[in-house]
Amino acid sequence: MRRALTVLTTVATLVLGLTPGLPAVAAPTVTAPAAATTGRGGALAPTHQNPMALALPDGQTAASCADPSAVHGVGRDRNWYLYCTSDALTATELAPDGTLVQHVVPTYRSTDLTHWTYVGDAFTTKPAWVGAANGIWAPDVVSRNGRWFLYYAASDTPGAGAPIGGGSAVGVATSSSPTGPWTDSGGPVVAPQAAPNGTGQRWEFDPEVITDRGTTYVYFGSYFGGVHVRTLSRDGLRSDPASERLIAIDNRYEGAYLMQHDGWWWFMGSATNCCNGALTGYGVFVARSRSPLGPFLDQDGVSITSTRVGGTPLLAQNGNRWVGTGHDTVVTDFAGQDWIIYHAVDRTDPYYAGQPGYTKRPVLIDPLDWQGGWPSVRGGAGPSDSVQPGPVAQPGERAMYRPTTAPVDVPGRLLRSASTSFDGDALPPQLTWTRQPDPSTWSVSGGAFRWQTQAADLHPPATPLASVLSEPAPRGDWVVQTTVAVDTPASGDGVYNYVQGGLIVYGSDGDYVRLVSNSIFDTRQTEFGTQDSTQPAGAPTYGNMVVGPVGDTTTLRIVHRVVGGQDQYTAYTSADGRHFVRGGTWTADLGDSPRIGLISLGGVGFTSTFDELRVSTVVSVRG
Repeated sequence: MRRALTVLTTVATLVLGLTPGLPAVAAPTVTAPAAATTGRGGALAPTHQNPMALALPDGQTAASCADPSAVHGVGRDRNWYLYCTSDALTATELAPDGTLVQHVVPTYRSTDLTHWTYVGDAFTTKPAWVGAANGIWAPDVVSRNGRWFLYYAASDTPGAGAPIGGGSAVGVATSSSPTGPWTDSGGPVVAPQAAPNGTGQRWEFDPEVITDRGTTYVYFGSYFGGVHVRTLSRDGLRSDPASERLIAIDNRYEGAYLMQHDGWWWFMGSATNCCNGALTGYGVFVARSRSPLGPFLDQDGVSITSTRVGGTPLLAQNGNRWVGTGHDTVVTDFAGQDWIIYHAVDRTDPYYAGQPGYTKRPVLIDPLDWQGGWPSVRGGAGPSDSVQPGPVAQPGERAMYRPTTAPVDVPGRLLRSASTSFDGDALPPQLTWTRQPDPSTWSVSGGAFRWQTQAADLHPPATPLASVLSEPAPRGDWVVQTTVAVDTPASGDGVYNYVQGGLIVYGSDGDYVRLVSNSIFDTRQTEFGTQDSTQPAGAPTYGNMVVGPVGDTTTLRIVHRVVGGQDQYTAYTSADGRHFVRGGTWTADLGDSPRIGLISLGGVGFTSTFDELRVSTVVSVRG
C-alpha cells in the first residue's frame, strides 16, 4: 500500500528523505489566471462541505483521492483540474481476480473547486520502464508554453529503461491538454539510487516541481533517505544528480510541497503513517527559507535537516471525524484567498467495504490563512466537517470566507493535590506503580525524578510490558504537563529505537495515549501515540503523530476535553518551556477511571529526567 508505514514507538519498524535558463514552469501555488476580484455585484461563492464530491460516470462518488494535485486551466479554460494517486475509486468495481480495480492517476474537472467530475485516468497502460505490477503515485502537474507535464512517483522500476532496477523513481509524461492523452518520457527523471548506508534503495517518492529565477527544480523523497532537490533539464524530462541537495532529514517527511509567500519559500511536508485506518496520524508541517534550496527553519528556528527535527505543525486532526490530514497542495482563488487541498481519513468509516486494512483517503479543502507571518488552516481550527464558505472559483463571485483566529487551550488553576515538583527524596504518595520497577532504576533528588529507560513497551501481547507511574486523572477537563530530558545523544549518531520518556494517560495496557520525547532511528522527535483495543479484528491498534521539536529539555502537555460526550486529548510541546506548538487530537475511550503519569522505556542504558508533573484546569485563549 501507498507508503503504509509508520513511525512507532514499539517493536514495529519505523518507515517511516544548477543550471540557469530552464523553462518557466507553473508556480507551486496555483493562482487563478485573472485579476483577483470580490465581484461586488456577482453571486456569492458557493458553500462547501468536506469531503469534496468526486462524481463518477455510474453515479457513485469516488471514495479516495490521495496525494492530490490541483491546477487551473490556462487561457480561456475556466476549469480546475484535480489529479490523484493511483487507487480504487469504489468498493464495487472488481477485477477478474476479485480485487478492487486500481485507477492509474484518476483525473477530475471542476468549476467550483468543490464538485468534481471524473474525466478519465492519466494512464491506461503503465510505462514499460515502471512495470505493470507497480504503483504510480503522487502526481504533480505543471504547465509550460501550452504543454502540460505530469510528474509522478514510480514505486518500483524493473524495466530495462531504468539505470538501476528494483527501486523507486520519478517519472514524467507530457500532453497538450490537462486531461491528456499523456505520453510518457520513457525513462526516469530521477532514477533509483542506493541509500548511502548500503541498506537498500532510497525512496524517490512524491515529486514537486517549482521554478525560481529561471531555474526549475524537482523535489522528491520520503522517510527512507530524506527529501532532496535537483535541477531539471531544459526539456523538463531529466534531472542533474550533481546538483542534488538534502532538504529534509530522513525518517520524518514526505509529500513535499513548495510555495512562495511574502518573500519566503515555504516547505510543507507530511509526517508519519498515511494509511492506518481510524488510527492514522498523518499531518502537515511547515518551515521556511529565503531560498528554495534551504535551509528551511520552523517557528522555533530549528532546521528540518537537524537530527532534532524541525517543523511547525500546520495541519493536524482536531477531534472531529477527520484524521490523517496530509499530503497537501495549495491553490489561490479569484479573491486572492489561499486554499489547502489534502487527503484525510474518516475515522468513522476508514476502510473500503469488504477490504479491512485498505484505507480510504477522500480529498478535503479548507482555507489557508497567514497570521503573524506564518500559515494556518482556518485560523488554527484545522480540518472542517460542517458546511463552510467556499472558494471564489470563478471571476465575479463574492467571497464569503473571513479569517478568524481559533482559541488555544492553556493551563488554568493549578490542582496542587495532583501536582508535584519532585522535592525531597521520595515519590509523592498519590503516584503509584503499575508493575513496579527495580528500586535501583529510579530516584528522587534535587527537584527531579530520574528513571532509567526499560527494555519494554506497552503493546500487548508483547512482553515485557513496561512500568507506568501514575495517579487518578481529575474529572472533567484538565491539563497534564511535564518537562523531560532523555539523555540519548542529541547529534543523532547511532540508532536507539525507541528510547523515550514522557507523559501517559493510561486506561489499560491496551488503551492509552502517550506524548513522549522519542528516538526514531537517527532522529529525535516528539511523538503523540494512542493504543486502542476496540479496533476491529485485523485493523491496526496503534496510531501515532508527531508534534514540535525536541530540546535539551522538552515540555510536554496533554489537554483533555469532553466534547460531544467523547474524550479528546490534544498534544502541545515546547523546546524552551515558553513557546508551545499545538499538535493533533486523539479521540479515545480510556474507560471510567483513566490515570495520568509518566513512562520511561524503549531500551536500557539511558535515563529520563522529569522536573515536574503539573495538573491544571483548562482555559481557552485567543491568539
